[in-house]
Amino acid sequence: MVKHLPVKSDSRLLVGLETSDDAGVYQLTDDTALIQTLDFFTPIIDSAYDFGRIAAANALSDIYAMGGRPLTAMNIVCFPSADLPESVLRDTLAGGLEIIHESGAVLVGGHSVDDLEFKYGLSVTGVVHPNSVWTNSRAAVGDQIIVTKPIGTGILATAVKGKLADDKTINELIAITTQLNKNAARAAEPFSPRACTDVSGFGLAGHLLEMARASKKEISLSVSAVPVIFSALEFARMGLFPAGAYANKKFFEPSIAFSPDLDSILTDLLFDPQTSGGLLFSLPEPAAASLVRILEEQGIDAGIIGEVTGTHTCGALKITP
Repeated sequence: MVKHLPVKSDSRLLVGLETSDDAGVYQLTDDTALIQTLDFFTPIIDSAYDFGRIAAANALSDIYAMGGRPLTAMNIVCFPSADLPESVLRDTLAGGLEIIHESGAVLVGGHSVDDLEFKYGLSVTGVVHPNSVWTNSRAAVGDQIIVTKPIGTGILATAVKGKLADDKTINELIAITTQLNKNAARAAEPFSPRACTDVSGFGLAGHLLEMARASKKEISLSVSAVPVIFSALEFARMGLFPAGAYANKKFFEPSIAFSPDLDSILTDLLFDPQTSGGLLFSLPEPAAASLVRILEEQGIDAGIIGEVTGTHTCGALKITP
């Protein structure tokens, strides 16, 4: 919808609407650029406190995906005051605040409306040096692709809503989705990634295709190399995919080349919409291997899952075993 509007251009707008990046970046001075992002959604678990933590980590992720540091956050709340007790909102905001403080940012306010459905998230402002902005549009031929979290959170959230997830599964979902991408981003800074994005609602395949299109490159993804949450794989084999996964597959599948004889469950997992997913990095091979070792030493479940194999006018994604 927005692309049809007469949006003004500005020479100081370093990252705008063109490449479907994670946040906007606006240059203020020679050494400071402002990062702005916003994200909110409905609860994916029953615990209000943990929902707040998850939603905050998810919103903050976009700042890290641009190579920046979060400064301030504002709450976004849609709350059914006639149907839910105030304690639910209080616990949600407290959980969000915990993650805001963990990121090093400060809460400066927010806005709430009375709504029929509960939603919560953050508007986040961060900073980055104009010469150090990460975007999804600079992947180069020969680069390796790294992901820093396992996929499958959309399936786990579906299992939780369907009352099929046990406490262990719920705790695993919470642990993964409340983990900030702060440490992964800091570890990557010395390697100056050529391209970066985070894995969220479009699934791993969707966001990787966006990187390929923005960079005008062909990217090859190896399904067997993708880290998958074990319990999510079990639920996937039961057919417990969220509606968003089917929507992603329908939208992106025509633009993706699949090798024959792939495991259909594993390929469908690539379209699972992620909440507070990991970062996707594109960087040269020696640096990629070094970064993965550092991330693993920090307890981050990272791995090399593919490579940039060539140039492509429109961008292309190949899925291989």
